[in-house]
Amino acid sequence: MMTRELYETHILTKDLDKAIEFYKHLGMPLATYIENRRVAFFWFGDKNEKKQTLGVWEVSAEKFAQRHFAFKVDYAEIKKSIHWLTNKGIQAKESFGLAPTEPIVHTWMPAASVYFEDPDGNSLEFIHVLDVEPNNEKPIMYLSEWENIKR
Repeated sequence: MMTRELYETHILTKDLDKAIEFYKHLGMPLATYIENRRVAFFWFGDKNEKKQTLGVWEVSAEKFAQRHFAFKVDYAEIKKSIHWLTNKGIQAKESFGLAPTEPIVHTWMPAASVYFEDPDGNSLEFIHVLDVEPNNEKPIMYLSEWENIKR
């Protein structure tokens, strides 16, 4: 058996109602809400495809732990992602010492990324894997710098 896709991932929240509003605001369709278990499930992408889900579980502050996951986006989306987040009232975060003025590139993959957080401080990322060979010798850089090197 091969692992080909991630179907489901889970994160924790201290306030499920606030988390539900945040993920709906990101455009994720609510798949189900189970009040007595204090959990909500969301679809990634088109809810009719039912390809991937996110489970958000409410826990006490003592049991809470922050997590990280990334949303796969296309090249045009990663280029406008900071503006898109800003329009939604969400602040992109500094990452790897670089201010959130544009996407950064992890040259070892390579992939362009933008980081932000949900209301609980879970680390979220928009990511677009670039279709070129990785370069382990180059540092993390802004996408515009990477584009200039690739020309």
